[in-house]
Amino acid sequence: MGAYILRRLLLVIPTLIGIMIINFALVQFLPGGPVEQAIAEIQGQGDVFGGFAGAEDDGGLGTDEVEGYVGARGLPPEFIAELEQQFGLDKPPLERFLNMLWNYARFDFGESYFRKTEVVDLVLDKMPVSITLGVWTLLISYLISIPLGIRKAMRDGTPFDTWTSGIIIAAYAIPAFLFAIMLLVLFAGGSYYQIFPLRGLTSDGWEDFTLIGKVLDYLWHIILPITALSIGSFATLTLLTKNSFLDEIKKHYVMTARAKGLSERKVLYGHVFRNAMLIVIAGFPGVFIGVFFTGSLLIETIFSLDGLGRLFFEAAIGRDYPVMFATLYLTTLIGLVVAILGDLMYVFIDPRIDFEKRAG
Repeated sequence: MGAYILRRLLLVIPTLIGIMIINFALVQFLPGGPVEQAIAEIQGQGDVFGGFAGAEDDGGLGTDEVEGYVGARGLPPEFIAELEQQFGLDKPPLERFLNMLWNYARFDFGESYFRKTEVVDLVLDKMPVSITLGVWTLLISYLISIPLGIRKAMRDGTPFDTWTSGIIIAAYAIPAFLFAIMLLVLFAGGSYYQIFPLRGLTSDGWEDFTLIGKVLDYLWHIILPITALSIGSFATLTLLTKNSFLDEIKKHYVMTARAKGLSERKVLYGHVFRNAMLIVIAGFPGVFIGVFFTGSLLIETIFSLDGLGRLFFEAAIGRDYPVMFATLYLTTLIGLVVAILGDLMYVFIDPRIDFEKRAG
């Protein structure tokens, strides 16, 4: 098993580099950039997209400067060159990419272009929100979906199976952001009730609360965003668990176990559970990354929660490349490591699985 883990860890390197190459190359072809963003802010246009209207008047600049930075009319070329040097864009793309990889390999992510803060500090500052949304959503989803899927498999075709399928499919069809807005309107001071807070993870003066008060306040704040984020996550996992158990229940070893007089509970959890859960665990890395980093963007925005998803989105819009690429690097690295942990979970649940023999 050690050799297999080592091979997987070594494969992380080319995979990570490949993903960074693709995204770095795509960024080179996108309109705008940090210099355009800085120019737009200087000229009061607010963002990088304000300078794409046209270039009828060059404002005294040469043709090359106008073609390179449409919004730079009236700014001296020396100032533009100074901006390029400040952002490191005066170097060739290949040199910039290799320097970025070398720094990232040492977990040196530099400083944000526009926030004047270390990228690591920004990520660590936003991490509690993403951890809260991700961990609670996964925990609730798995604690509800797996027992429900097993119950549906045991009562396949009954009215219980029918109406629970209808409920979870209806919940899956509701967009999370739309459900979040509905929760705000109903329970957060919209048109009906003011039961839950509108924003944030804690109340003002949270540091002065007692331990029980801090826990209750924290739970009070996360109920609505976690409910909105979890509402659509039950369907896939529940039906996957149900179908996996149904496939295993129909196999000969289950009939043999029953013929030996084993109780239904022992058959289900002593024999079927181990095999049926393999396919559920296989999808864990994707679910983890989706909920932990990308799936919470709209929820973070609606509930005014400042997490990693919102940080990456704002960095992409603002062309804050150090933050954007550092977040991409970290999420990709974590995703690849979690995928390896998923394989280890296979072996933990079913020791008969040997990846080294399969590789050989």
